[in-house]
Amino acid sequence: MQRYCTALVRRISTSAACRAQQKTSSFHQKPRGAALLQDSRYYKGMAFTLEERQHLGIHGLLPPSFLTQDLQAFRVRENYKRQHTDLDRYVFLTALQDRNEKLFYRVLQDDLEQFMPIVYTPTVGLACQKYGHIFRRPRGLFISIHDRGHIAEMLHSWPEPDIKAVVVTDGERILGLGDLGCYGMGIPVGKLALYTACAGIKPEHCLPVTIDVGTDNEELLNDPLYIGLSHKRERSVLYDELIDEFMEAVTTKYRMSCLVQFEDFANHNAFRLLAKYRNRYCTFNDDIQGTASVATAGLLSSLRLTGKKMQGNKFLFVGAGEAALGIAGLIVSAMQDEGLSKQEACERIWLMDKDGLVCQGRSQGNVDGPKTPYAHEHEYLPNVEACVRELKPSAIIGVAGAGRLFTESVVRMMGQFNDQPIIFALSNPTSRAECTAEQAYGWTDGRAIFASGSPFKPVTLPDGRTFTPGQGNNAYIFPGVALAVIACRVRHIPDGVFLSAAKALAAQVSEEDLAAGRLYPPLKDILKVSTKLATHVAEYVYRHGLAAFYPEPEDKEAFVKAHQYSTQYSTFLPDVYRWPKHAQEVSLQEVKPLWDDLDEKGH
Repeated sequence: MQRYCTALVRRISTSAACRAQQKTSSFHQKPRGAALLQDSRYYKGMAFTLEERQHLGIHGLLPPSFLTQDLQAFRVRENYKRQHTDLDRYVFLTALQDRNEKLFYRVLQDDLEQFMPIVYTPTVGLACQKYGHIFRRPRGLFISIHDRGHIAEMLHSWPEPDIKAVVVTDGERILGLGDLGCYGMGIPVGKLALYTACAGIKPEHCLPVTIDVGTDNEELLNDPLYIGLSHKRERSVLYDELIDEFMEAVTTKYRMSCLVQFEDFANHNAFRLLAKYRNRYCTFNDDIQGTASVATAGLLSSLRLTGKKMQGNKFLFVGAGEAALGIAGLIVSAMQDEGLSKQEACERIWLMDKDGLVCQGRSQGNVDGPKTPYAHEHEYLPNVEACVRELKPSAIIGVAGAGRLFTESVVRMMGQFNDQPIIFALSNPTSRAECTAEQAYGWTDGRAIFASGSPFKPVTLPDGRTFTPGQGNNAYIFPGVALAVIACRVRHIPDGVFLSAAKALAAQVSEEDLAAGRLYPPLKDILKVSTKLATHVAEYVYRHGLAAFYPEPEDKEAFVKAHQYSTQYSTFLPDVYRWPKHAQEVSLQEVKPLWDDLDEKGH
């Protein structure tokens, strides 16, 4: 019967019928009694009505008062204000998520500008560093190197049967903080929280995973409270076999259309795993492709201020890892859209790594692999200041994670060479940013076009002008892309999807946003932004034959919205309704002839 109901839900096309069927089936599937009060998916605190409490066997287990979700959200915000540190606030919100899932996402969506820096960057970095010390309740699936051969069985431990998105990390390069091993679980958990808060992806469809192969972090290895494997990282062929098994197990259990997002893998694994899996599975690497998309969107917005085309700029990347190469590659695609050849586009991009300028024939450090297209003929330059002085770029993009590399002299030089210098300090967390918003605006007399990876407060210059810096947060991209990929059942995700997403994001930046200094829409509008972005991506994947869901929906926006999560509490009462009165009564006059006939026959 349950399988029949599930199949029936999938066949019903009208939203009204879907809601009615969902109401009936969910009533039969939800827990009852004390177990209900321990299930964060269904728990709604004192918002249970009297009828629900009596019917579900929880009457008396809650105080004899009734609070709406609005009042509950108000109480959460009041208690939130009483927390003393950002880490305390992170723990407080995590406890709410563990207790009442719908209320957690309601609170986040009500004021995402306030809460995003807590549930994700920059606070999530500190939370990962302290993960073992603040650990309360497991959230996510932990797979270790010693579980080889048993991953498919482990997936059965996860309680939700219909997973559509997985975020996985091996913890080797968490933000700009390095190897945090098993403590990296905070990243998949945080990313998937943003899947729901920013794009409305249903949390029951999401699975956070940490693959623990050990850690090379000596501090963690010597910490008795470390909750991961206390040995050096496995770097042999066993590592690749483990990842292969994981990908096969996930797609076997959850279908080939299950999205797998790779997060915070070290450079030497990130690029090769993306290249290995991108044409076999539905997968992307947010550090490479998501960062590229949001940065490119910021650059597309900047063109409206400078009046240039993308090809009219010269870009210098400070950092040559996943983020830099991902952004550079997408900028090349954008310039190819403007008519340049790939070689011509690459010639407008320069990279600098820890060994200095990436150039042909340098003796310091290797220049190979993905860096090669950007290694041009030039004398070797050892540092950022020398590179800016000699190359005279119109845009500098910091993705090195090494702190304040955009010094006063560097920023002032950018102001000398350009009327409106583009300065992107994208490294996370805030302590690793290449410069602050105040420095970028102050050292250029307010002429800088600035964006950052972590949030900065508005800056007021001595002349009274105020700038609200834009945060180039990947959350503008990956939730919306994931929503479209899930809804359309995309099997493979080419880079064109991320260029399409970048254009869709930049198109939502208003003239008022640009005048205020923002290259991105306000975070408070991110659910609407993600919905429009997902709609645009859905149009792209159908146009390019990448979608597997058919028939193709005519109204892509309505189609996308139909897949989104609601933070409103659902009813726990069965679907009770009345029949017409005459259908429930039997007339005595209709029965009397039958009764008389029985009497005559002696019955």
